[in-house]
Amino acid sequence: MVKVDLTGAREFFCDEGPDYARVSDAHRTLAERTGEGSEFTGWMDLPSRTIGTELKAILSAASKIKKNSEALVVIGIGGSYLGARAAIEFIKSPNYNLLPKETPDIYFAGNGLSASAMSEIIELLGDRDFSINVISKSGGTLEPAVAFRVFKEILEKKYGSAAKKRIYVTTDAERGVLHDMAVSEGWERFVIPDDVGGRYSVLSAVGLLPMAVAGIDIGRVLSCAASEMDRYNLRSQENPVWLYAGARQHLYQKGRTIEILSSYEPYFRYTAEWWKQLFGESEGKNGVGIFPAYAEYSADLHSMGQYIQDGPRRLMETVVSIEKTGSLLKVPFELGDRDGLNYLAGCEFEDISRTVARAVAQAHIKGEVPNISITVPERNEDGFASLVCFFEMSCAISAYISGVNPFNQPGVEAYKKNMFKLLKKE
Repeated sequence: MVKVDLTGAREFFCDEGPDYARVSDAHRTLAERTGEGSEFTGWMDLPSRTIGTELKAILSAASKIKKNSEALVVIGIGGSYLGARAAIEFIKSPNYNLLPKETPDIYFAGNGLSASAMSEIIELLGDRDFSINVISKSGGTLEPAVAFRVFKEILEKKYGSAAKKRIYVTTDAERGVLHDMAVSEGWERFVIPDDVGGRYSVLSAVGLLPMAVAGIDIGRVLSCAASEMDRYNLRSQENPVWLYAGARQHLYQKGRTIEILSSYEPYFRYTAEWWKQLFGESEGKNGVGIFPAYAEYSADLHSMGQYIQDGPRRLMETVVSIEKTGSLLKVPFELGDRDGLNYLAGCEFEDISRTVARAVAQAHIKGEVPNISITVPERNEDGFASLVCFFEMSCAISAYISGVNPFNQPGVEAYKKNMFKLLKKE
């Protein structure tokens, strides 16, 4: 279970502090599935469900891909790829494809319409054997649909009729363009559950198949997640979900309309991207919602640090740290000490980074930026599973406190209508 520390935020609270009665009501609404969007709350028991249904099939497909492919192209956008990429970078490395390993390289396509980005993936694939995992609930989303057409053509030219054994589809169980194509062509299929929205789907086949191909122990991820969902269902201020959801909503009511999630680790970058979609798409409705942003320290302290320290005081900051990263690197000693850094000789980079984090937190708090601290025990399958469950539960409860449906996204359709209208016209 992750830990939440509100020490750096308490001085910005009103005397009564967060309204945990409202947090309790929102949690009850979620747990009893009586609120708006309750038909999309299947993510709460998704880990245990997946263990009993698709886990074996996912592991089998991953094994086939690892045996016959040097690369896997994962095609999806938003919740159809962010969770998988977050897991691979968090547990393995943001440089996963560059590292020596026994598992296939993994390329993510279909999350934009950049010709140069897609051409580069094609060039990187070269003549290597590869497979495709296309992920889309309907199959009608433009970006992944056109990317799938491109890579499917390459696959069919390379393998002929055998190409169909290298296409893995994750889509709706019974309907949709992609479902119908998969049934017609005989492609292996996995299900995006009807009661789980895309941004909550990382612990389904959506995220698990690419994770398994990358060598992540998805059985361990699911087992930990199932346990964490039970722990985060605690109805008490001892629940870190209550602390986080209550604090951010309390600060929002006091005019803190922007939340900066920050970390000192590059491997957290895509977990933050997943978090941005989760909270932005769940809360930003009806003219309300906290704007989610991400800052990667210490790099962004040299670019955005001035704004965070001295800009408009609409910010709150949530800092995520990992207790055990498994990485040991020390500052070397140098004769002559020409750069004046021998006072750090023998110090581990992790310890230096923690000291910098304390200094930054002190400065930001003094600059009137409330700080919420989230600590993850380890950088591994358990740590990732715990973080996913924590943020999903916190997000749903926080949205219900705001009085919005956490599970729809009506505003997303606005640009799509204009886009298809213009594309067909032109």
